[in-house]
Amino acid sequence: MFGFTIAALLSLAQARPSPAPAPAAAAANRLEVAYEMVRLRNGLTVILHEDRSAPIVTVNAWYHVGSGRERPGRTGFAHLFEHLMFEGSKNVPEGAFDRWLESAGGNNNGSTNNDRTNYFEDAPANALEMPLFLESDRMAYLPQAITQAKLDGQRDVVKNERRQSYENRPYGMAELKLLEAMYPPDHPYSWPTIGSMADLSAAKLEDVTDFFERFYGPGNASLVVAGDFDAREARVLVEKWFDEVPMRAVVDPIAPRPVVLREEKRLILEDKVQLPRLYIQWPTPPYLSPADGALDALSAVLAQGKNSRLYKRLVFELEVAQDVEATQDSGALVSTFGITVTARSGTKLDALRAMVDEEIAKLRERPPTARELERFRNQTEARFYDRLERVGGFNGKADQMNRYFFATGNPDYFEEDLARYRSLSPKDVQAAALRFLGKERVVLSVVPEGRRDLAVPEGAK
Repeated sequence: MFGFTIAALLSLAQARPSPAPAPAAAAANRLEVAYEMVRLRNGLTVILHEDRSAPIVTVNAWYHVGSGRERPGRTGFAHLFEHLMFEGSKNVPEGAFDRWLESAGGNNNGSTNNDRTNYFEDAPANALEMPLFLESDRMAYLPQAITQAKLDGQRDVVKNERRQSYENRPYGMAELKLLEAMYPPDHPYSWPTIGSMADLSAAKLEDVTDFFERFYGPGNASLVVAGDFDAREARVLVEKWFDEVPMRAVVDPIAPRPVVLREEKRLILEDKVQLPRLYIQWPTPPYLSPADGALDALSAVLAQGKNSRLYKRLVFELEVAQDVEATQDSGALVSTFGITVTARSGTKLDALRAMVDEEIAKLRERPPTARELERFRNQTEARFYDRLERVGGFNGKADQMNRYFFATGNPDYFEEDLARYRSLSPKDVQAAALRFLGKERVVLSVVPEGRRDLAVPEGAK
């Protein structure tokens, strides 16, 4: 299928066609990102977006498989493939993926979460064909290049990454404790994306290749090609490289799976740390659900920025905390709202928990001020447009289009996404606090070894 030479591919970096006129402005008062979407005969969804603002292109591939597609005893496979996908395929020798792309002036990366695995290649506009070839070859032929030696090598890399991220990192084991407490054992989010050491050790070559054949077919992927090109010419190149990728079995979507806690779970973890840290987490609705935006706003009012309520009170006024943060971690099946407070030396975490609860109670009793909400809207909109200015990379426009397509089927969901924040009222934020930030939650105290006296008392409440 892929007859080529290195010289032929690198010659793409020579003559670049003259840029076409800029696309017409979007309709007044509505944000629109123009695109063309086509589905190839093998099931691959391709989304083309012309952006002539800079002479660059990006190829952004989303495989609709993350750690949530794994099962107990077979965890860590999606993240393992994030590594294996760069180890060569049928027509790309080991090490050549990065070398060839970089020789044309490009770069690449990838990431894995519960719901998806993404890869991107950013390149000069005159080198578009190279990342298309590289992505198509590994989509079509990766299993033919996976050997026991490659599996063992990348398995060791992932194990070392896990040690650095969890076992040997201060507060690193907290995430694992929180996952165990938040989710039932069979829930797709109950294990970390990186998997368990036991499962990584037990993974056989047959297990890994079967996982690829099941989840990494074109029908379970979407490809955004964005940047400085002519859409008709880009479509020809996409069809040239991807049309012959073999079709694989259809993968059914996973339905949202809410989590309900019946009580407050209090846990204590002793760690090799100097400062105690408090984690409080609640299960919340999935990404883009009606309350998701209000919970984003709630996290900002509580603990994003020096003017936020918890930061101002705990860090500046009382000086009992080193730092504090709050996030709405949105997932496709269920989300998590979390507050994390690192205490100053000698501060007991139960005192911090009481202060956090006081600030939450205030928001449950009275909405945030219009000024607090306006500050959140302004910050959100600024970040939103900052992403739109970048075509490639993590969280650039192409990646966001893939995220919207995965979540809604519409790559141009930008206006709708921004509108859900613009339309928020203070009472919406109050309602989210009332509905979701109750006493049914997980409270984890991470304390220095031998200092359980600094923790929130253990047990269910």
